[in-house]
Amino acid sequence: MAIKVGEVVSGTITGITNFGAFVKINDQQTGLVHISEVSHDYVSNIKDYLKEGQKVQVKIVEIDTKGKISLSIRQAKKKSAKMPEVVDLNARNKQPRNISFEDKISMFLKESNERQDGSKLKQKEGRKRKSK
Repeated sequence: MAIKVGEVVSGTITGITNFGAFVKINDQQTGLVHISEVSHDYVSNIKDYLKEGQKVQVKIVEIDTKGKISLSIRQAKKKSAKMPEVVDLNARNKQPRNISFEDKISMFLKESNERQDGSKLKQKEGRKRKSK
């Protein structure tokens, strides 16, 4: 079976090291999944995620001139399935996603100042009531 960069194939983990896992992708070929390519989350201990003999889906990331195969479990998974989009429950904070960082900071400062002004106004009203 000829493999090509970009393909997603099935494989079996044959060995685990501190820096990654070796995956047998067909009868003659084995590739390496670097620890950074195991999950979308930070992986401190690869053995928390993988076990020898485990079947996995991997993406062929690179085949170098010496025939070494780099694989990725992380890229073989759809990111949206692993990392759901954060939902903003505060309806008044609906912002377009394609605005610049500077515009976001500006909007944040404006909203922050409005909240502080509202808070100061409530404190003044509370003091007036107590003094009566």
